[in-house]
Amino acid sequence: MEDAWLKERLARAKTIAVLGAHKDPSRPAHYVPRYLREKGYRVLPVNPRFQGEELFGEKVVASLLELQSPVDILDVFRPSSALMDHLSEVLALRPGLVWLQLGIRHPEFERALEEAGIPVVADRCLMVEHKRLFQGPLPL
Repeated sequence: MEDAWLKERLARAKTIAVLGAHKDPSRPAHYVPRYLREKGYRVLPVNPRFQGEELFGEKVVASLLELQSPVDILDVFRPSSALMDHLSEVLALRPGLVWLQLGIRHPEFERALEEAGIPVVADRCLMVEHKRLFQGPLPL
């Protein structure tokens, strides 16, 4: 994905669902969505382990199918091996963009989404890319 396209998508987005959100502040599945909320996005946490608890100012739901709001970006913190288990939920949700976090790739899953008209960013950290695109390169 080109930087201009990504920046435009991130600038337009209002709501980000986080599949695999976590309540442990030391885990990327917590501090990345926390950063996104601090940047003004509404963050909808999805994780059956924490269902009913509150994270990022929202109640955690167990499944993408329980989300009541349209989702601009789906940020995924699930192992590559688990992605196909979520495919039907993601297709039903129809987010504007699916973002697979750093280290997460699954060609079959990615191809299925792209064939359904859902763009995918894979193996990149949404927080790092947001900082790079909106704050510029960090000084060394």
